[in-house]
Amino acid sequence: MVAVKGALMGAANVVPGVSGGTIALLTGIYQELIESIKSINGKNLGLLLRGRFKEFWQGINGNFLLAVAIGIVVSIFSLAKLMTFLLERYPIQTWAFFFGLVLVSTVYMIKGLNNLKLTSWLSLLVGAACGVALCLVSPSHTSDSLPFIFICGAIAMCTMILPGISGSFVLVLLGKYAFMMDAVGNLNIPVLVVFAIGAILGILGFSHAFSWLLKKAYNGTIMFLAGLMLGSLVKVWPWKIALESGVDRPVLPGQFAGEPHVAGAIIWALVGAALIVVIEMAAKAVKKQS
Repeated sequence: MVAVKGALMGAANVVPGVSGGTIALLTGIYQELIESIKSINGKNLGLLLRGRFKEFWQGINGNFLLAVAIGIVVSIFSLAKLMTFLLERYPIQTWAFFFGLVLVSTVYMIKGLNNLKLTSWLSLLVGAACGVALCLVSPSHTSDSLPFIFICGAIAMCTMILPGISGSFVLVLLGKYAFMMDAVGNLNIPVLVVFAIGAILGILGFSHAFSWLLKKAYNGTIMFLAGLMLGSLVKVWPWKIALESGVDRPVLPGQFAGEPHVAGAIIWALVGAALIVVIEMAAKAVKKQS
């Protein structure tokens, strides 16, 4: 059952805008997941180095983590080829779907906060400005070098465990979403290994930092992330033209060189938005029951 829940998390993490952390909350494993990840610390690693494997495995809740990991990996490998196909054959509809997902996810992130102060709203504005700036200056095709893939793995995995933040969306911002989907679909082993190492080290190192930051300034941190996602909607806007600098500039549908597919884009954006609404309603129902 835990593996099935992990598979749902993996499916969510493949789609920009749907957070694996939200699915973990919805399925009731979020708290155990965070605590299990945090338990991979110096004390338990010391047990491993001393050959006390059974105690190490019990200390990190190994059966649980393994089941979640298996579910996530199987799900990602199953869906990667589909996402690559959709981005190649139906790019406008697919990006419109992502746009609806990200927009409504951001709204729910803000809606879930209480006692918002002026500083929180300023954090939102700063995040939005950073998001727009990142999208307008960062090239759509970034380096395929292994060191950069390592960094992408570390950053993306940290956000994958945060409710409301999609790790795949971070890969979109870094210009590596399509590249990683292709790497998974075609079993590009060197890329996958380096990404996995970055992901493991990232989640072990940054999960504690994120935890500290959320404890110290929860509203400000979430509002900054929400602003970052709002500003970054520029990146998932369906109609874009590539400039000589390599940066994609968003344009209106009428300016797009090919068939705009406006009606289809609107429908798929609404489908993406509706999916988030359904997930959030289900999560709220589960929370009430517990």
